[in-house]
Amino acid sequence: MIKITTDSTCDLPAWLLEQHNITVIPLGIVKGDRLYQDGVNIRPADIAAYVDAGGDITTTNAVNIADYETLFRAESRKYDAVIHLNIGPGFSSCHQNARLAAEEVPGVYVADSANLSVGHGLLVLAAAEAAEAGKSVPEILAMLEDMAPRVEMSFVLDRLDYMKKGGRCSAVTALGANLLKLHPCIEVIDGKMSVTKKYRGSIEKVVADYIRERLADRTDIDSRRAILVDTCPDDALAGIVRDAVRARFDEVIEAKAGCTIFSHSGNNTLGVVFLRK
Repeated sequence: MIKITTDSTCDLPAWLLEQHNITVIPLGIVKGDRLYQDGVNIRPADIAAYVDAGGDITTTNAVNIADYETLFRAESRKYDAVIHLNIGPGFSSCHQNARLAAEEVPGVYVADSANLSVGHGLLVLAAAEAAEAGKSVPEILAMLEDMAPRVEMSFVLDRLDYMKKGGRCSAVTALGANLLKLHPCIEVIDGKMSVTKKYRGSIEKVVADYIRERLADRTDIDSRRAILVDTCPDDALAGIVRDAVRARFDEVIEAKAGCTIFSHSGNNTLGVVFLRK
């Protein structure tokens, strides 16, 4: 049997991880002077409350080599092989650390998602399903190598203050965007984040325009599965676009982004991921 493991950055819902027996290792989240574990003893709501109260933005810590090795050794004792999928190396040193740890444990294979959040999660889910179907390690790795360049992951941001505090954009850019009610659309391209468009207006109007433009008149979309992800504390934004996404795909999974993504985006970010043909 093949075991699939991954990082907390995959942002897949807990019920789905449990259903497919996917083990998650958490990234570190630094809030104030204390280190937490993503999704274990800190949640996005904790970060939001801390920042809203005037606290500095939280930062993230990659999983270290020793913790990966501990995970891999434990799972290797129970399974024939372990395939681990990371957030892309363009976003974190997790991938490099996992590869170094895997060199010390026979039967462990580390795959690069070249993506983040549910763009990473989409591949994790596909790997788990392939393992359940009895596919071999070479078959699963070849499938992931084929899929990774076809993952289309994008999202729109409501606010830029988290990115400003985290050094991802300047104060001038953030102020200008707020004054003009501009909301950037960020897309993962070649393993890196790129701003591909700037929408204007309320975030409610923006997410509706974003989904419509992302899906309309496309003949290159694999319509079997999409994952809709957001950082809202409620159903506000997902409710606006849910029907449009469901009309386009056979299966739509809804997810909430974890602390790693939230640390850079804040509330009211929404995105969609799917495969291109």
